[in-house]
Amino acid sequence: MVEEYPSPDFVVQFWGVRGSIPAPGAETVRYGGNTSCVEMRVNGKRLIFDGGTGLRVLGKALLKQMPVEAYLFFTHSHWDHIQGFPFFVPAFVKGNCFHIYGAIAPNGATLKQRLHDQMLHPNFPVPMQVMQSDLKFYDLFPGDVMQLGEITIETGTLNHPNTAMGYRVTWDGRTVVYATDTEHYPDRLDENLLHLAREADILIYDACYTDEEYHDPKAPKVGWGHSTWQEAVKLAKAAGVKKAVIFHHDPNHSDDFLDDVEAQVQSVFPNSVLAREGMILPVV
Repeated sequence: MVEEYPSPDFVVQFWGVRGSIPAPGAETVRYGGNTSCVEMRVNGKRLIFDGGTGLRVLGKALLKQMPVEAYLFFTHSHWDHIQGFPFFVPAFVKGNCFHIYGAIAPNGATLKQRLHDQMLHPNFPVPMQVMQSDLKFYDLFPGDVMQLGEITIETGTLNHPNTAMGYRVTWDGRTVVYATDTEHYPDRLDENLLHLAREADILIYDACYTDEEYHDPKAPKVGWGHSTWQEAVKLAKAAGVKKAVIFHHDPNHSDDFLDDVEAQVQSVFPNSVLAREGMILPVV
């Protein structure tokens, strides 16, 4: 169930928390089956991170609030992070405005090209040109720092196949870091992530696996571009993070499995939580 916004002027709401592929069904009801999409409402501005299938659900909610202006930030363009964009209904409505940010891919393709190409025949029946809202595209480079009024947004490189970008959002002395689709290093903490997550109020981190799954001798996940909740705790402690949010749940992880993970995480880092669809976290 989607919650209503509380009164604080900096809140985070989760619309899609799953990784790799949507996972609907009876065993994923409590945590949700939609892929990555996180919204931040900051000082009157709406920031949206990634466009997985959770973006479709967010779009339905926004239809009651039009006209809409929002800022969309993409970590990368793997399918589970862009597949909701063609179904984002507010983008088809004239009078809305969306500022869309993302890095250039290793092959030179801009984010605009990649979002456009996924909507071409024969893969999709409606081209992006049919979207009647004002779509403004901007290229970002790792390390860029940008201002949206009084909001500061820092970027950093994540360790993921074909690259990905993390984001640090700061306003009024409060900070939320969105760092999904990143793999820890075997012998050290990621210096880029340590810098990005420094003393953050909330760190949203890709903990798709447990350490046991990651190092499973029969089916290891090493090199797949994702991390574990144990590494999330290490990073959060080293960076002085106040609250860790475990995110990008494996599609094979049931509600009961994730309940167990949450209990284990909280036993070693009490101020932590597993992301759930509809969950709202005030940043105070």
